Amino acid sequence: MHGIIFSELRKYVEAKTGNKGWDALTARAGLGMKLYTPFGAYPDAEVVALVTAASEVTGLPANTILEDFGEFIAPSLLSMYGHLLDPKWKTLDVLEHVENTVHTVVRVKNQGAAPPQLKIARTSPSEAVLKYDSPRKLCAVAKGIAKGVGKHFKENLFITETQCMHRGAPHCTIHFRT
Repeated sequence: MHGIIFSELRKYVEAKTGNKGWDALTARAGLGMKLYTPFGAYPDAEVVALVTAASEVTGLPANTILEDFGEFIAPSLLSMYGHLLDPKWKTLDVLEHVENTVHTVVRVKNQGAAPPQLKIARTSPSEAVLKYDSPRKLCAVAKGIAKGVGKHFKENLFITETQCMHRGAPHCTIHFRT
């Protein structure tokens, strides 16, 4: 998992719990006082341990935390990669083109980064359908990021997931509608 996810997760935890929340969470996750740099690459199991610990502490399901986290990081991602986006784009345009723009650059410029391969079909001017297939099964983060992008563009985004890997499907199918 790319270090930027851990850096953003730390910001998220501290925003929700205060400055000492991250240290408590890493300790509960069995990771001690581990430091993560935005440019490093770390085992996926460590983010799983952190989210599991957060779920235990809060009583919230892991997917609820992950979706909220995705929404939280959307402004940072737009700040980091916004220069790759067409200024005329809105929410669904960004979702439609994220694989060809942002993910392509992330894979080339960040050794160890492995964002999911996204297959997005624009089915109408007001709808896009995402086929999410990743061994990490972080579809909740994808939904949260989409929500955050919608907020950025001040658009109401309606999300429906018709298939999910967490329910035994071979991939997740997520419909986004404005």
